[in-house]
Amino acid sequence: MRHRPPPRRARAAPAGHNARVTADQSRATPRPPAVPAPRAATAHRPPLHRRLAVPTGVLAAVAGAFAYVGAVDPNQPGHYPVCPLLRYTGLYCPGCGGLRSAHAVVHGDLLTAVRDNALAVAGYAGFAVLWTVWVVCAVRGRPLRATPPPALLWSLGALLLMFTVVRNLPFGGLLHP
Repeated sequence: MRHRPPPRRARAAPAGHNARVTADQSRATPRPPAVPAPRAATAHRPPLHRRLAVPTGVLAAVAGAFAYVGAVDPNQPGHYPVCPLLRYTGLYCPGCGGLRSAHAVVHGDLLTAVRDNALAVAGYAGFAVLWTVWVVCAVRGRPLRATPPPALLWSLGALLLMFTVVRNLPFGGLLHP
């Protein structure tokens, strides 16, 4: 079998303002017809009542829980289980006093709510802000992008740990439920 050399290719015309234009290159090439954007590229938003269904359901569940805690007083023994950490070790967990705090919030006694569990009251306010942002995003048809940076999560964890430690020290009596 004989080896054949590859065919010679024509050299490309030099680029720039001094380039020579051949007769074949001077003809304008036809442009392809404009194609409309594919259907998937145009965002189809579901109706407003469907976008608000999940935030409304979450609000209904939270409102139901707060209504129950508001109706059944956690200060009366026997209605709710005792915190196992408090029962077996005598230490207050970060959630101790949370039900009493929620009961006070439902009855409009914010000072008692903060005294029972200040961190829980901050959590209630944080939930209200996050839920409001969620509803605004749903109304606008945008997804809620709630991805907190790791530094924020570590800071919240450190705050929770400090709150737990300080409320169990002798000088942390103001944080006892």
